[in-house]
Amino acid sequence: MQLKEKKFFVLIRKLEKKDREEIKIILEEIELFKKKEIDVAMELIDVSLNNSNQNDYHIFCCVDDMDIVIGYYCIGKRPMTKFTFDLYWIAVKKKFQNSGVGKFLLNDAENYLKKIGCKLLLVETSSQSKYENTNKFYLSCDYTQIVRIKKFYNENDDLIIYSKYF
Repeated sequence: MQLKEKKFFVLIRKLEKKDREEIKIILEEIELFKKKEIDVAMELIDVSLNNSNQNDYHIFCCVDDMDIVIGYYCIGKRPMTKFTFDLYWIAVKKKFQNSGVGKFLLNDAENYLKKIGCKLLLVETSSQSKYENTNKFYLSCDYTQIVRIKKFYNENDDLIIYSKYF
């Protein structure tokens, strides 16, 4: 994978216990998420790490050639559906944003989901201006905005839902 004009080796692998704190640091340094949102992300990671029999969350990390996490994603089957999944989290270390890592992660998630029979992937995000790049990212990856619910999160914070069919 080519990152910022340098050849840089990255690999995507399943979440491991040693990744937990690195992911927390990534979420905090991005300065996009509130503390309670990070707490939710960490709760999903803990469920995944502490219960090997759970199948609600599938979490994968993008690591560099030193096995250091530079990004991750968390997906899960939407309850009471047969073929629909949610992208709960996708995050890239600040210094690697706009380098292709996010698209690499999203592409991996899509390929994984296709293999396990997913037909529809849903992504929820916010309309706040700090999420402008996030919204542009999903549109650039061929996602379609299917829902916008005004004042969902707060007075000036709409819920935006994107979808992609496979």
